[in-house]
Parts: sequence; C-alpha cells; structure tokens
Amino acid sequence: MSVPGDKSISHRALMLGAIARGSTRVHGFLEGADCLATLEAMRGLGVTIERTAPASVRIEGVGLRGLSEPSGILDVGNSGTAMRLLAGLLAAQDFDSELTGDESLRRRPMERVAEPLRRMGADVATTGGFPPLRICGGQRLTGIRHCPPVPSAQVKSALLLAGMYAHGETCVEEQAPTRDHTERMLRAFGCAIVCSPDGICVAGRQELTACEVDVPGDFSSAAFFIVAACIAGRGPLTIENVGVNRTRTGLLDALSQMGARIELVRPRRVGGEPVADIRAQPARLLGIAVPAVLV
Repeated sequence: MSVPGDKSISHRALMLGAIARGSTRVHGFLEGADCLATLEAMRGLGVTIERTAPASVRIEGVGLRGLSEPSGILDVGNSGTAMRLLAGLLAAQDFDSELTGDESLRRRPMERVAEPLRRMGADVATTGGFPPLRICGGQRLTGIRHCPPVPSAQVKSALLLAGMYAHGETCVEEQAPTRDHTERMLRAFGCAIVCSPDGICVAGRQELTACEVDVPGDFSSAAFFIVAACIAGRGPLTIENVGVNRTRTGLLDALSQMGARIELVRPRRVGGEPVADIRAQPARLLGIAVPAVLV
C-alpha cells in the first residue's frame, strides 16, 4: 500500500519552485486543503501553477524578485505552515501584503516568527500577536543569528526564506533538532546552505534553479497503519515510498523499544530526503517509558 504525499515537503516545493528560475515539476503533491491553500496563495502572487495530473503540478518559477503584488488578502485557511513560511517570503518583497486564515488559525501565535523578522529589518504587524499579518514591503533586510526560544521548523524556515533576500548571512541556532525539509530542499534547488553544530546558515542573494521534486509518502499518515500492523493478528504490511527523515520517525524508535518488528526496505535518497518502504509485522508489544526526545 501507499499513503498520500508529505504535507511539509509539498508546501515547500510550491514556495521554492515559485521563486526558482525555470519550470519545476512536483510529483506526489499532497492535494489536501492546507497545500491547496499554499498553491492558491502562490497563484495570488502571480505564479503560474498547473495541475498536470493527479498529485502532480508544474510551477513556472519567477525568480527571487518576480513575485507580484496580490490583488487582495492572502487566505491560507487552517495552514500555520503556509502562514509562517509565507511571512518570511513576503517580508522580503517590494510590495505590501496581508495574510489571514480561518478562525482556528487566527488564534495561533505569530510573534515568534514576526519578532525575528523585524530584527532583520522587516515591517510585520500582527493583530495582538495573532493573525492577520500585515507586511509592509520595500524593506532592506539584513541577516541575523537567531535561536528560537521554542524549537520550530516553521520559524526556522521563515527566517531562511527571508535570509535568501537579505544582505549578509542568516543563521538559525537550534536547541533541539526540528524538521529539516527546508534545508534539504534548498540544496536540491541549488542553494549553498551550511548546516553545522553552530546553526543553519544561508547567505543572501542566491538564485534558485528549478528541479524535479518527488514527494515521498507522508510518515505522519503512515504512522496509523504502522501501529495497526504491529498489533493486528495477521501481516506483514508494507507501506511503499515513505519519507523516513530522522526528524519525523521517533515513532519507529519507540515501537522498536516496545518489541515491534519493523524493517526499512530499499532505503534510498530522493531529492535529498531519505525514503524507504516500511514493513511492519504483528508482535507482542511491551509497555515502555517513552523518552521525551522521541515525542
């Protein structure tokens, strides 16, 4: 069996494909509400995106400075990923923009991304710390070094996207590892990004080059089936082409400690992302104290 494409990677493929030069083809794109909201937001910024087949899109990149002023407010529905990453991207543009979302998203905090963007020189206003976000364009951004008090892949990604446009180098320090899909995909698009114990750093003014993006199956979607296979009375179950990025697979470590029989078959790399077929078999599981690092 297989599961739908990875949501985190689908979001990022749309955004990076939009600001790259050339035509980016994305296969395995997740056609869920959150990713479709990002797709429509990028169209609202003047990017031509064509859905060429089920779960496939073609993005005609406009380059770093090719986005256009939207005709209205950009509504990203319930997607916090879209709002925070777009905040970083839009903070560097020459035009004004506004980001909003549904009632649930408008209750989610946004100062943790707005504050470091302001330190870079961006003009980002929240509504009492929450969406909508109003971004005044035409600001000169300068790279900063930032250590988020709460580890967040979304905040990290927003700063790296803004850093693509900034003067100098932008570095994000992490107290604990977070999802690194943005870093991996930036490399796939030709960006020279440096990841070290001192932080994740990107130099500004780097043009991206279009590429083919093969989105693996979403591990979060596969997780339910993996657990079901471990406790079912028959098996095994194989889930094909799943992303097994180590920042996402703590469940496998926890299940293994409980005695689960799980195997990664045909491990490989696709676009910089580790991918494998996951085979799970029924087993007698034991209770454990789950280490916090796996949660």
